[in-house]
Amino acid sequence: MRRLFLKEAQDAGHRLGVRVQPVIVRGPKEFEKAFSAMKRDRAGALIIQPLFANTLGLGPQLAELAAKNSLATISSADVFAEVGGLMVHTPDPLATYQLVATYVDRVLKGANPADLPLEQPQKFVLIINLKTAKRLGLTVPQSLLLRADKVID
Repeated sequence: MRRLFLKEAQDAGHRLGVRVQPVIVRGPKEFEKAFSAMKRDRAGALIIQPLFANTLGLGPQLAELAAKNSLATISSADVFAEVGGLMVHTPDPLATYQLVATYVDRVLKGANPADLPLEQPQKFVLIINLKTAKRLGLTVPQSLLLRADKVID
């Protein structure tokens, strides 16, 4: 999964003229070293994997390190902006749960899971933390603020 994400990110970066440089860490003990490397390489932004922010609960630590190192952050971890990250862009969790419920209902009623269609998320959530933007010295365009589902002041 990590390789697919990295390839997709690098392909998108190439199309946009942005270099995507992976920084692989195996745990919190490697964070300081990773942030030093990003600062040395003059990184401008960081994608935080949801594993770190949600599952392992390291979102606050990563958001603080990113802010200290002047790095804008985005994640698909639904709580990341709430704990200090700059932005969250993720499939709408409620819509996802509703879709899962319909699949469970169909299987319980006898449908073969292999026959069910694969569906992509249709609704996404954008959350912007203006407090973090201000800390980083960033001005968030009004057009982006108008698209946001939630803005944290």
